[in-house]
Amino acid sequence: MAKKLLGTFKLQISAGQATMAPPVGPAFGQRGLNGMEFVKQFNAKTQKDGGILTPVLVSFYSDKTFTFVVKSPPAAVLIIKAISIPKGSAEPNRNKVGTVSRAQLEEIAKVKMGDLNCDTMESAISMLAGTARSMGVTVEG
Repeated sequence: MAKKLLGTFKLQISAGQATMAPPVGPAFGQRGLNGMEFVKQFNAKTQKDGGILTPVLVSFYSDKTFTFVVKSPPAAVLIIKAISIPKGSAEPNRNKVGTVSRAQLEEIAKVKMGDLNCDTMESAISMLAGTARSMGVTVEG
C-alpha cells in the first residue's frame, strides 16, 4: 500500500550545520517526525557546501516518514559570496556596496539553473542581474 502524503514544509538551514535547535526541532516535533534522522541525513548530504544557507523542501507521510529535496542556495547569498561583501545595501538606489561581473553572474546561473523558471542562460543571467541591482550591487557588462 502506498504511503499517503500529509504535507510539505520548507526550511532554510546552513549546509552541513543542521541541529535540532530551531527551525529544525519545532518543524519536525509538531508533526511527530524524527528530527535527528533528518539532521544526520541533511548534514551528510550537504557537508561539502560548507555553511552556505540552503533551502530544503521536506515532504512527510502518514507513516511518520519523510523525504527531503535540497535546493540551490538563494541568489542573494551566492552574489554576496561571489563578491565578498557582508550584506546588501539598505538603500540600493543610493548606496552601492560592490560590483559583480557578467562572468560571475554566469557561474551563479549555472548553479541556480535547475531552480530558476527560465529556459536560457541569458534569461537566467538577466534574473540574477536584477537581484544584484536590488541588493545595491553594480553589474558590469
